[in-house]
Amino acid sequence: MNKQIILTALIMSGIGVGVGYWFAPSQSVAVTSGNTQAQPEKRKPLFYRNAMNPSVTSPIPSKDAMGMDYVPVYADSAADSKVPGLVKIDPVIVQNMGVRTSIAKLSTLSHTIRTVGRVDYDEQRMARLHPKTEGWIEELYIDTTGERVEKGSILLSVYSPKLVSTEQEYLLALSSYHTLKNSPIDDIRRGAKSLLKSSRERLTLLDVPDHQIRELEKTRKIKRNLHIHTSVSGTVIKIGARKGQYVTPQTELYMIADLEKVWVYANIYEYELPWVKEGDEVSMTLTGIPGKTFRGKVSYIYPYAEAKTRTIQVRAQFDNSERLLKPEMYADITIKSSQSVEAIIVPSEAIIRSGNNAQVFVVHGSGKFEPHNVTLGIESNGQVAILDGIKANDRVVTSGQFLIDSESKLREATAKMISASKTKPMDMEMPKKSAPSKANNTEVNKGMNRD
Repeated sequence: MNKQIILTALIMSGIGVGVGYWFAPSQSVAVTSGNTQAQPEKRKPLFYRNAMNPSVTSPIPSKDAMGMDYVPVYADSAADSKVPGLVKIDPVIVQNMGVRTSIAKLSTLSHTIRTVGRVDYDEQRMARLHPKTEGWIEELYIDTTGERVEKGSILLSVYSPKLVSTEQEYLLALSSYHTLKNSPIDDIRRGAKSLLKSSRERLTLLDVPDHQIRELEKTRKIKRNLHIHTSVSGTVIKIGARKGQYVTPQTELYMIADLEKVWVYANIYEYELPWVKEGDEVSMTLTGIPGKTFRGKVSYIYPYAEAKTRTIQVRAQFDNSERLLKPEMYADITIKSSQSVEAIIVPSEAIIRSGNNAQVFVVHGSGKFEPHNVTLGIESNGQVAILDGIKANDRVVTSGQFLIDSESKLREATAKMISASKTKPMDMEMPKKSAPSKANNTEVNKGMNRD
């Protein structure tokens, strides 16, 4: 009994498998047919484009020299690109590319120039002393460079034959004046007084100091030595003669510089020149004077550029009453420009420079980037003024824009091709072969019969 039941179950199972196998293909076809009907109709490409060179196209599927398939271009590929060069990138890809953006702001742009400078003497506070007559140096009272002298100090004494003769003339004129000053004849009195005056003026022109003239008038004794005094206070930086040396008016005896004020020379680049003007504040630090900052002002901008460095030299003046600044010291200079410009400001890294053109990419929504040609203004501290091309509060790309730029140029070229295909559709079609003539058909048939 059990065997019959088991046998019957096996037979029914086999019949069920067979029926299922018989109906399975028809059901599968029905499902497949249903899916096929649900699929949308395939788009027809306008043409095919070389992936490596967008200017190369083909109306049929092709391969380039490297064996790569041409990329199909559809009619709606640029439907969303109303502006040429507009780029649409998936936000995930944008994030993977590391694209960063910044907002263009209407702000005031100022500039600070940092350069190096060199401390030098104030040329307006320097004196070069020469004798007014020939002679021999009898004594040097200041014989060491670096010594500080005060105005009126005696530097040296010179023996001069011309000075001796001039003193003799003055003593004679002085004696004649005392003799003739009470003469009843006016011309004689005036002549004696005029001679005395001219003789004294000659001594003054020879730099004879007043105290020597007064001593000559008092003692009536000729002084063979002329004392030369300094006309300025300062530091002796050069001595041009020594004791016993014969000197002439061409001989530079001393060079004296007043170091109460010093000049500092600095060089700036051509693009920084619009920011600098006379009177701008200058701060200076030196490695030899740590912890101290000196304050000065730009006193002059030289009207020419250095031929080798292509820089412009500016001069600043600093107070040096403490005598800390030494000529020929090097310093770090900071020039704070007093000028400022109000404009739309973007980071300098947002600018794509190509020849004479400048471009930025403006963000439009999520993953949309539009190229804008811009007119650049002045640049300062990593910021650029935009004169035309974008508006305030536009968001511009500051990182990854070169990848976007390459894609934008590719899209723009594609858009131009699509426009050309719409205006000249025959250019994109394959040339049709002409039908063979009857004579050609006859020759072909004859050839086939011979074969």
